[in-house]
Amino acid sequence: MSKIVVVGANHAGTAAINTLLDLNKDNQVEVFDRNSNISFLGCGMALWIGHQISGPEGLFYATKEGLEKKGAKINMETEVEKIDFKNKKIYAKNKNGESIETDYDKLILATGSLPIVPNVKGTDLENVQLVKLYQNAQEVIEKLNKDEIKHVTVVGAGYIGVELAEAFKRNGKEVALIDVAPTSLSSYYDYEFTKLMDENLKNHGIDLHFEEKLVEIQGDGKVDKVITDKSEIPTDMVVLCIGFRPNNTLGKDDLELFRNGAFLVNKKQETSIKDVYAIGDCATVYDNAIDGPNYIALATNAVRSGIIAGYNASGVELESVGVQGSNGINIFDFKMVSTGLSLTKAKSLGFDALATDYEDLQKPEFITENNEKVKIRIVYDKDSRRVLGAQMASKYDVSMGIHFFSLAIQEKVTIDKLKLTDIFFLPHFNKPYNYITMAALNAK
Repeated sequence: MSKIVVVGANHAGTAAINTLLDLNKDNQVEVFDRNSNISFLGCGMALWIGHQISGPEGLFYATKEGLEKKGAKINMETEVEKIDFKNKKIYAKNKNGESIETDYDKLILATGSLPIVPNVKGTDLENVQLVKLYQNAQEVIEKLNKDEIKHVTVVGAGYIGVELAEAFKRNGKEVALIDVAPTSLSSYYDYEFTKLMDENLKNHGIDLHFEEKLVEIQGDGKVDKVITDKSEIPTDMVVLCIGFRPNNTLGKDDLELFRNGAFLVNKKQETSIKDVYAIGDCATVYDNAIDGPNYIALATNAVRSGIIAGYNASGVELESVGVQGSNGINIFDFKMVSTGLSLTKAKSLGFDALATDYEDLQKPEFITENNEKVKIRIVYDKDSRRVLGAQMASKYDVSMGIHFFSLAIQEKVTIDKLKLTDIFFLPHFNKPYNYITMAALNAK
């Protein structure tokens, strides 16, 4: 029997805890989390804030009581202050100020990530908000119900920022969206796709301020204005969505780190110290598109990494097959999905990359209802011909198609193999000359 300590119980931590308990009932599992709740699905916060779901209840997929019933010892609202990796000891303090000391045979770090707060004046003003935890979303919703909040400024046009911009608009607020990048979603898509999302946001009344840098937040106690290097925006609330950094506080002086500070792990989620694993947003993943470690903070990656660490910590060897960073977004019913590398990213990494694009209706022209245009891009390496990435955009739900490309990247399929891949046809679903096949056939 092993005593396994898990620090952190959100996506990755919960997956690891369940795996440990399901694999071996003899595992002695103890969990520490500094929050008052566990397993909150932050990806659903914008839906809650935007009244697209009835409430937050469904955003929790595990409970303290449920995990304890399976055999875990759960320490909530308990901060781990120090880890003695040499002697395998944990030092923590609970909400009552009581010190807790425990040892471990194996340790799983699931400490997640921390929001990046810009070093500008005014971030301490009232109504300047972060949105990551359940409590953050709850506070924002309470403030949105006040008549005094008429305008919201979102800083950061990544996935979370764009989703929140939509949510605030659905609340009847005026919304400004700021980013230093020239477009939204620039980390995942090429300009040919991001411009479509920008048009979508603009058409729905979002005030876009791209290629603008936040300089200062002004106000007398409460925020009343945002200053960028190009404009002044009167506002009642500022939401900071600049990004996240790995929470490496507990191991940064002992464990080997990736270039951004994440714990560097192998395909078994093992760190540089024996019997210590790292999972989720605090750790690296193996990126099949670049054939090496990378940092891709996604819930799906977190869950898989938790399962893998749970197996290995239980003594059952299991390796990751790697990830492609598959992701998606749905804003005002306009959907975009991607996997692997964009053309811009591939070139920046030194690939001699090419892209093949195609645009067509999802179904034959004689289907006159629920038949939307689809835009697709496949990115591939000129020399090896292997697929490096794909992007798709449509009002139609084409999301399942991206799994096809995710597997292609994982298995190093070439663009030429895709040209004659057997893809079924039925007018209810697609065209005989479908956009995937046509994009591949048009590759140079």
